[in-house]
Amino acid sequence: MKVTVAHLKRGQRGIIKEFSVERVPLKLLEMGCLPGNEVMLVQTAPFKDPMYLNVNGSHLAIRKETALQIEIELID
Repeated sequence: MKVTVAHLKRGQRGIIKEFSVERVPLKLLEMGCLPGNEVMLVQTAPFKDPMYLNVNGSHLAIRKETALQIEIELID
């Protein structure tokens, strides 16, 4: 099973492994959501959509649909 940003629990961190550039908005790439960068779930809105993330010091809000496209490796 692949682990994605959508699987993170509050406070949990991971390293972005890969994603399909066609499915992830260019704006996220510009804001540092790139393979090798660390991502942490700060909080989620009701029904877990959108998700509020910290990516290398930048705070982003993304939809769960997009988060499911970004594969990560969990950090203990």
